[in-house]
Amino acid sequence: MTKPAPTDYWTFFAGEAKRGHSPLYERLALGIRDDEKLRGLAARVKPGQPQANLILAAAHYLLLEDADHPLADHYPSVRHPAKRAGDPVPLFRDFCLAHEAALLRLIENRVTNTNEVARSTSLYPAFDFIARETKEPLHLIEIGPSAGFNLNWDRYKYIYRAEQDAVARGPADANLVLEAKLRTADLPPLAEALPRVASRVGLELNPVDLSSAEDRLWLKALIWPELTARFQRLDAAIETARAHPPHVVIGDALANLADVGSSTPRDGALVVYHSHVTYQFSEDMRRRLDTIIKSLSLARPIYRVSIEWDGNSDYPIKVERYENSAPQARTIALCDPHGAWLEWRG
Repeated sequence: MTKPAPTDYWTFFAGEAKRGHSPLYERLALGIRDDEKLRGLAARVKPGQPQANLILAAAHYLLLEDADHPLADHYPSVRHPAKRAGDPVPLFRDFCLAHEAALLRLIENRVTNTNEVARSTSLYPAFDFIARETKEPLHLIEIGPSAGFNLNWDRYKYIYRAEQDAVARGPADANLVLEAKLRTADLPPLAEALPRVASRVGLELNPVDLSSAEDRLWLKALIWPELTARFQRLDAAIETARAHPPHVVIGDALANLADVGSSTPRDGALVVYHSHVTYQFSEDMRRRLDTIIKSLSLARPIYRVSIEWDGNSDYPIKVERYENSAPQARTIALCDPHGAWLEWRG
């Protein structure tokens, strides 16, 4: 069992919820921080799993299954419109204790699964950057693809809006249109056509089975309740993924990366990418990932695209090129963790 998270962890998460436009989760995080029983429930996660995300998603899941509790009044995703009257913390505590057994089954057995397809608005410019630089099709390997939504990034349409201008790319008949605001006046220099994908594969320890109603509901439960537009995007992403099931190698990504990378055809640019994944890695796992990519680069140039928290306040979009184990890193943009905006750096 994981040790209870320190109280400053919950304060930090409350700040993240505030920045992420979820006053409900901001208040609940502070309530859990101050409640020993709730912190104890949250601590029952699998090692390495984020306690706040799991207890909040578990409660959300149970409410989505059955909204017959006054706590549901505070969840716009569950009741329309949400009433949000009074402090939700006492109701949350009552709900968790009343459903403790079901709650713990989820906390102890589930994991966070990347489910925000709008993060493709941040990945696409990086892939375009590499395709323009190499003039080659891309062989993509995603670490931690979860349901595989971002493996299908080239099947969505994109609109990037600046104050006075906008640029649109992608298939006109896409069933999902993703928009991002630009925080700079300059539009990203995207090629007219999306990069050609020669192959794509995900490496995932805990893949999502989109044919399972429970797995689909868990993906919805991981979304913060006030972010209603994300639920609509999720439904469209699920539809795309079920029409175009991504190839996922199940197992330890670090154990499989070397074999998958070395067996990738040589007629194209090899790109390893990950977004909002390595925060769950230990320092040793991060070093192993670097070592594996450097080793692969002894045989061919390797590109690495990463979107991870920088430890301060930003999520940089990094493009690194490895050749003979030596990396050259470039930060091409900063981005919103949920894909809402992009600050182009070039």
